[in-house]
Amino acid sequence: MLGSYFKTSRRSLVRNKLFSFINIIGLAVSMSVGLLVIAFLADLFSYDQFQEKRHRTYRILTRNESADKSVMELASTSLKAGFKIRETIPGVEDVTLIRRGFYSDAKVSDETIIPLEATWADPSFFKVFTFPLLKGNPATALKEPYSLVITEKTARKLFGETEPMGKTVRFDTLNYTVTGILKELPKLSHIRFEALISLASTLGQKADSDGGIMDWNNIFQNYVYLTVPENANLQAIQAGLDKLSAAENTRLDRQKITLSLQPMDKIVLGGRFSNEIGVNIPKAVVWTLVGLALVVILSACFNYTNLSIARSMRRSREVGIRKIVGALRGHVLGQFLAESVIISVMALVFSFLLFLVLRTQFLALAPPLAEVVSLELSPRLILYFLLLAVVVGLAAGFLPSLFFSRIQAVQVLKDASSLKVFRHVNLRKALIVIQYTFSLIFITATLIGYKQYRGFLSFDLGFTTENILNIRMQGNKSSLLKKELAEIPAVNQIATSSMITSLGSLYGTQMKYQDKGAQDSAMVWQNFVDENYIPLHRHQFVAGTNFKNHPTSDNETKVVVNEQVLKRFHIIKSQPAEAIGKQVTIDNKTMTIVGVLKDFHYGTMDQKIEPTVFRYSADQPGGYLNVGIKSEDYPAALSSIEEAWRKIDKVHPLKAVFYDEQLEEAYKQFEVMVKVIGFITFLAICIASMGLFGMVVFTTETRLKEISIRKVLGASERGLIFHLSKGFLVLLLIATLIALPVTYLFFDQFVLTKFVYHQPIGLSELLMSVLVVMALAFLLIGSQTLKAARSNPAKVLKSE
Repeated sequence: MLGSYFKTSRRSLVRNKLFSFINIIGLAVSMSVGLLVIAFLADLFSYDQFQEKRHRTYRILTRNESADKSVMELASTSLKAGFKIRETIPGVEDVTLIRRGFYSDAKVSDETIIPLEATWADPSFFKVFTFPLLKGNPATALKEPYSLVITEKTARKLFGETEPMGKTVRFDTLNYTVTGILKELPKLSHIRFEALISLASTLGQKADSDGGIMDWNNIFQNYVYLTVPENANLQAIQAGLDKLSAAENTRLDRQKITLSLQPMDKIVLGGRFSNEIGVNIPKAVVWTLVGLALVVILSACFNYTNLSIARSMRRSREVGIRKIVGALRGHVLGQFLAESVIISVMALVFSFLLFLVLRTQFLALAPPLAEVVSLELSPRLILYFLLLAVVVGLAAGFLPSLFFSRIQAVQVLKDASSLKVFRHVNLRKALIVIQYTFSLIFITATLIGYKQYRGFLSFDLGFTTENILNIRMQGNKSSLLKKELAEIPAVNQIATSSMITSLGSLYGTQMKYQDKGAQDSAMVWQNFVDENYIPLHRHQFVAGTNFKNHPTSDNETKVVVNEQVLKRFHIIKSQPAEAIGKQVTIDNKTMTIVGVLKDFHYGTMDQKIEPTVFRYSADQPGGYLNVGIKSEDYPAALSSIEEAWRKIDKVHPLKAVFYDEQLEEAYKQFEVMVKVIGFITFLAICIASMGLFGMVVFTTETRLKEISIRKVLGASERGLIFHLSKGFLVLLLIATLIALPVTYLFFDQFVLTKFVYHQPIGLSELLMSVLVVMALAFLLIGSQTLKAARSNPAKVLKSE
């Protein structure tokens, strides 16, 4: 019986070459997107699978609620929380504490100096996580202060082929001893590092210089993971965390911190939290990709259904004869399902070749994406691909097989193409409307998304970024580089800053307005700058002046604020000038407001303008030099700057990027989204157009006699084209009336509401999609209807 199915399917494919081509190519193109999404999801779901205790390992999350009711959800927490959990909460098997932020130069010899990024970890690290040590004792490798565990790759960078165990590595003025060599970390791990340093090292160093390292509200740099026994009572552990939070919060001033558990397998594909330590993909992104792939695949399935039912007159005779000679309904059902699965498997071959091409392009959309997933083939992935082909084949063939299996033998000579979805809606017309509705939605969404992306890049930030080169100091003194840059003619202004605003990085602190009492405090964003920063970026003063004196961090007395600070703390009654001379408290330092700036964007465009302060700091080894460039030969200017850099730093390469390029990179995710949706749109239109082309070809072929009779009776070519086309154009009009309002409402009520400053949706984006689809439809419909209208009636009707 299966052999009969295969033989019948092969004959049907050969006999209907055009429709077979449309179905195979349509399914191949759509499934290539499905293969891409499957490979992407397979990598994401494979994260941390090598961890032996992953099913009972949890991360501690922090919810920080400030006095002004603003809430921050953090993946990080305090070291104190980790120690308290270990000491006070029963039912916990192991707890490990890690701390990030170690960036320094590893010095092995005078010739070998390598920048290194490490993570502090306590001795329990190897009890909670499965990172195998090739050399060293996991129980003691991180026990003693100044112990260093490095990966195989780091060992080769530092020591080459020399045995690293017991060797000394110098960071600044301190020596660290190599106590372990780690097997190279798996790529699909949400925790990544080049080296581990014993947590006791930083606790010892910070005891005097940073007494707050063990504070309950020191929550931005530390991470706590714990393992629990099998079948542990998680409710009891959470109750313990709630009790601990309540007890510690009594010591805080108008701040509330609460802790919660997050399973390890929910970290990569979980909620969005600030201060993520590694990879995190929002569920919305995953569901969007799945949804887009599903829509494209369904569109190809609709083509199959449409063309299969359209050929009902020819196939119904075949079905009727089969039933006359004894075939049951199940046999007919199986035959058409087998035929669709065979076509789908044939399409899989072409889709796999497309997948190999698209994989490279997909990873090239955003370079960081290649660090997150690899999309490498594996036996399990191949099995998923085959399963997709079978599922798509069954989905595509379900309605046609159900349709034909219900045909009675007496209907052999009848047209069986009048199957209805609803009372007055033909199935084929409904599927065409659905296909083009999605196509219009995709085109409109792409145009709206592109307009928003360009709007983000051209939006008035409240300051200038033009021709400003931001140089990362990488631990060097900015005063040394300033002196060298001052000799370059192309450099006309130089300023310093602790961070680059409007790129998404946020650095906040608590501020109090003294006139309102010590209890009135709120979070403000801050940036440490020198006296040249504000003029270089052309910030506009609405009152007061720039920094005039040059204080050190110890005697800092002046601060420049934006207008939002005045509103948040109710400092003025009417005019910004009233704020000049007012005193505020920041980090327990009393400062005087000397200037008020017009509001500007400290964060990205999806964040509203918040209270922001500029504090004075002239020399920042960990910050940036902001260099104004005025030159007609930028390559030569950059070459001169690189020479100046090499004079002060022969170890680190120059890291300098123009501000405008950094802004483009900050919104790269939106560009990627627009490209992905645009690509899906292109595929959806191609598939829908192939289906429409097939339907037009079939319709004109079956109506040739009608066309010939109309021509004999005097109908013109223009009239015939309109007569044959109007049915399809009405369907496209219905799709337009559905797609445009749905897309507009979706973006206006859901998507764009998440962006405080967005571009309005204009008629151009809505109408452009209609013009594109209509032009393409006219081309497809017109070419075939014109061919039919110009046919010779004598040749068509000679047998009548």
